[in-house]
Amino acid sequence: MSEALAYSFEPVAQADARILILGSMPGRDSLRAAQYYAHPRNAFWRIMADILHFDAGVPYQNRTAALSAARIALWDVLHSCRRPGSLDSSIEANTVVVNDFQSFFLRYAGINAVIFNGSKAEHYYVRRVLPHLDANPPLYFRAPSTSPAHASLSYARKLEIWRGLLGKGLGSA
Repeated sequence: MSEALAYSFEPVAQADARILILGSMPGRDSLRAAQYYAHPRNAFWRIMADILHFDAGVPYQNRTAALSAARIALWDVLHSCRRPGSLDSSIEANTVVVNDFQSFFLRYAGINAVIFNGSKAEHYYVRRVLPHLDANPPLYFRAPSTSPAHASLSYARKLEIWRGLLGKGLGSA
């Protein structure tokens, strides 16, 4: 039996966004919950909470509101794909459809920095999105994945890198 296509979410973005954080595609837990980074061991919300000074345990709407207040947008590179399980390494490349970034950057013209949450998001963006963008690209940075599958860095090191990249992105405003 073949795995069904998975579809990403609409972006979390406000008109004044300056930074776009891009994942690859939500994992199973996130898709079930209809929330970005819903896996309980994914460090994304804990890292954002530590940097932006909010409680990581607040409801999802409050967490996304904290990002928006900090002028940070959240989305995924992929619109849809087939992926057995939740690992990016399991994405079936021939099923990948990317999101419409041309329209996104027109709508959110103030975004001047993109931070990739891991190498797969960057990989798909560079190969399948960047060659088709008309506008001058913003600044690009790759952060270590917040996924529990990326365990080669400690939480403290991931937090340090993310803090520095968010500072660079907001500083370029």
